[in-house]
Amino acid sequence: MKLFFLTAIAATLSITAAIAQQHQPKKGDTIFFDDFNQKALDRSKWNVEVTGNTVNQEQQAYVDSASTIYLVNNAAGEGATNGALILKALYHPGYTSKENKKYDFLSGRINTEHKMQFTYGTFTCRMKMASGAGLWPAFWLLGNGRWPDCGEIDIMETVGDSSWTSNALHGPGYFGDTPLAYRAFLPAGTDVTQWHNYSADWTHDSIVFKVDDKVTYTVTRAMAEKYGRWAFDNPKFIILNFALGGGYPNGVNKVKEPYFGMSQNTVNKIKAGQAKVVVDWVLVTKIAQ
Repeated sequence: MKLFFLTAIAATLSITAAIAQQHQPKKGDTIFFDDFNQKALDRSKWNVEVTGNTVNQEQQAYVDSASTIYLVNNAAGEGATNGALILKALYHPGYTSKENKKYDFLSGRINTEHKMQFTYGTFTCRMKMASGAGLWPAFWLLGNGRWPDCGEIDIMETVGDSSWTSNALHGPGYFGDTPLAYRAFLPAGTDVTQWHNYSADWTHDSIVFKVDDKVTYTVTRAMAEKYGRWAFDNPKFIILNFALGGGYPNGVNKVKEPYFGMSQNTVNKIKAGQAKVVVDWVLVTKIAQ
């Protein structure tokens, strides 16, 4: 019995260590890393976007507020390794933006534009998020200049169906409802509400998307050039945002009421304070040669 007990303890410790190892980023040749283990968002790395002139028929205004963008220290309760970034959606009927547009919802969006920009590398984010028709969080890269000529790499998007996330590229000749897109279904028994590592290996001639180190989709320069110019040789910045409703969700869920692309159940979830994205860390490393 004692031998069995000790063996069981050893096995438990081994499993625990393995899980912990999975949670830790593989830093290698690190170019950029943030595990959000500070008291507040590091604004030497991140910009907070404020906009009330939304695109894609989205339903939220982005605001710079501790109620929509905040850090949780010692976030073990969330399953994070150290701290965690929270992007939270709020119900705020009648909010008027500086553009004099009215919104019923507020949310958060941050980026590294002009502070931390990159050409090529492996981009990884460990994150989990609420599900619900019309909740539209994303982890993506964007170039400077006019869209879509600047190039966009969507590493992780979900529009509320918890069973899959999408990968996509947008550039000149392949944008909007781009032909370069793929729905990556998560393994049975898992979904977007659980922790996953979402990543892309971006090189001179290809972009390889992965979930938990498993390849989901690959786009090559030749594939893109069937439609237009390869728009991925220029520096790009990281964006983390939490959109609500809009064209992409509506294209999937066909919901028009009570809000375009967003169901009543999702509105109820936002009102209850249950609509949030939790980010453990963001890591950029050089591609191994």
